[in-house]
Amino acid sequence: MTLEGGEGAGKSTLARVLAQRLAKQGVKVELTREPGGSPRAEAIRETILSGAVKPHGPFVEALMFSAARIDHIDRLIRPALARGDWVICDRFIDSTRAYQGVLGNIDKGLLAELERVTIDGLVPDLTFILDLPPEIGLARAARRRAPGEVSDRFESEALAFHRTLRQAYLAIAADEPGRCVILDAAQPPEALADDAWGALRQRLPMTESA
Repeated sequence: MTLEGGEGAGKSTLARVLAQRLAKQGVKVELTREPGGSPRAEAIRETILSGAVKPHGPFVEALMFSAARIDHIDRLIRPALARGDWVICDRFIDSTRAYQGVLGNIDKGLLAELERVTIDGLVPDLTFILDLPPEIGLARAARRRAPGEVSDRFESEALAFHRTLRQAYLAIAADEPGRCVILDAAQPPEALADDAWGALRQRLPMTESA
């Protein structure tokens, strides 16, 4: 299961809540994030979010994300799935599709081929798209930063960037309704979690006994 959306949408908070609810039902959950999730991928995360890769263009960024994703899948995700655990990942392939694909204007065919090689068929069973106006999300992201902490590579982009990002995610959800569920991320966290939990129980049969 993956959670996607713009900056400040509440993905990390929702991921933790869903993991806790599943754990209470006896489901073993591996909670992770991208870029990151493994030591090498976390190191790549720091490089990307620092903005050091941005001057090299969106395709190089996509390659960096893909390198992190391959290590993450090999070291954490596939082993967890092989054990029968659930995996909840804060960002995954749709972030690359939206940020580097749509906003970076990378050719769809080229990005699809890169994705194919990277994930090797590992497509999420369920993806929550957390949707909210970017003005709200950016304000939330600013509030969560520590004093003196600067915005990261993507938070610092102009508002037009984030508006286009929102539309990119909505387009992904429209293209894959069998996998994606759009959630109203402007509502209180408790209500958002309840909506997500209801959709999860409906979409994934193994939760029917929960």
